Amino acid sequence: MRPGRRAVKMDVNQPKQEHLLALKVMRLTKPTLFTNLPVTCEDRDLPGDLFSQLMKDDPSTVKGAENFMLGEMLTLPQNFGNIFLGETFSSYISVHNDSVQVVKDILVKADLQTSSQRLNLSASNAAVADLKPDHCIDDVIHHEVKEIGTHILVCAVSYTTQAGEKMYFRKFFKFQVLKPLDVKTKFYNAETDEVFLEAQIQNITSTPMYMEKVSLEPSIMYNVTELNSVNTRGSSCSTFGKMTYLQPMDTRQYLYCLKPKPEFAEKAGVIKGVTVIGKLDIVWKTNLGERGRLQTSQLQRMAPGYGDVRLSLEMIPDTVNLEEPFEVTCKITNCSERTMDLVLEMCNTNAIHWCGISGRQLGKLSPNSSLHLALKLLASMQGLQSISGLRLMDTFLKRTYEYDDIAQVCVVFSHLKPES
Repeated sequence: MRPGRRAVKMDVNQPKQEHLLALKVMRLTKPTLFTNLPVTCEDRDLPGDLFSQLMKDDPSTVKGAENFMLGEMLTLPQNFGNIFLGETFSSYISVHNDSVQVVKDILVKADLQTSSQRLNLSASNAAVADLKPDHCIDDVIHHEVKEIGTHILVCAVSYTTQAGEKMYFRKFFKFQVLKPLDVKTKFYNAETDEVFLEAQIQNITSTPMYMEKVSLEPSIMYNVTELNSVNTRGSSCSTFGKMTYLQPMDTRQYLYCLKPKPEFAEKAGVIKGVTVIGKLDIVWKTNLGERGRLQTSQLQRMAPGYGDVRLSLEMIPDTVNLEEPFEVTCKITNCSERTMDLVLEMCNTNAIHWCGISGRQLGKLSPNSSLHLALKLLASMQGLQSISGLRLMDTFLKRTYEYDDIAQVCVVFSHLKPES
């Protein structure tokens, strides 16, 4: 048995037949911190400072903080306790020879039965040749719990008596695996191909958790950037501060930015349809350093549909001067499975005017390919103005695609005049 752990006896069903061997199965679990219940009273009350002095003399209290529920001692577990998904279940198995005769060919087998599978947890499947009276066979098994619900530990013992009679018995140990965290995800699609993932993680246990790691493992199509830190005076620190503890029923929000890799950015499979994003990897510690880990299944999001033709702005100034031309760069992508012959038409609005010739031929655009256009505009009104009025017509199908409210630009009045 490892130091720092105590074996807690599990509930069993007693065998009906008397056997020469006795089987004991106990869970190995770490102790807990002792919590003291302070008792105080007013100085003018009858006990006076008696309670205060008793707490100061109590060896389990923290000196200088006797009135708080703090302790310097550890309490050995008195029950089986809770097991949470992602933690490691450890059990101590002991087979003792209670008889006065030597028992031969002892085989101990431990299986874990879940709702979906049966796992063999025995460290060794080889039989022990003989077991003398008052001797025992010990084994420790470990298993990382990966399913929620009822688990049954099945321990089977077979042996042979001195008379050559083969004996066999089993014991069953049932326990529940609980859910430690509640994970919710939200997706936000940017105007570009970037995807923002917000992960809300809530501690639904009754004890605090030390969040060791929360990371996103992206799929092969994406690069990920974590947005959970801030730069302060040249150094990076977590947005959650120095203390990374998550109290019971508290929730944290983690944010990640995913951008398609260059080799996938131009492909239609990334632009539209169901896209695999990746999976979250969460590692935490509880109690006295007991470690747990959860990994979500592959997260998927439904990318926004852009129709046959997608138009996006690659470059646009934030602020422009009133009645002075400015330039924007557009990207046109053919998202269909056929070749298009496109014509660009520009319609002026009250505040934004296009500079150029409407009805311009853009030529043929093959499937999943793109082209870039540099266009000039002029603003005639101040304030935050919307860029609208672009039309793309496919001459093959005589179909027109309208694009309004593409972006917004801030128009300001400039007192500076160009030099003559």
